[in-house]
Amino acid sequence: MTNPTWDRHSILAHLRREGMTLAALAANYGLAASSVKNIWTRPNEKAERAIADFIGQPVEKVFPDRYPKTRSRILKAEYASSRGKPSSAQRKEAA
Repeated sequence: MTNPTWDRHSILAHLRREGMTLAALAANYGLAASSVKNIWTRPNEKAERAIADFIGQPVEKVFPDRYPKTRSRILKAEYASSRGKPSSAQRKEAA
């Protein structure tokens, strides 16, 4: 396989071709079997990395819809530098 599209079925097929199961993969990487078993419905970074490592591909290629990880912020970065300064609305109220 030169550049496969990694979906659930192709991942499982690759594991089976190599003689590996999800339970055995979890045991080899010291993970709970349930964390690897539930990988299709619940993101788990350690289990995703274990699967990608076994396949020999970067985790971003195996699980492209989950990477890159984004972190939600309460305050956008562009507004972070203006913290502590009153906003224009607050300045208008004070005047």
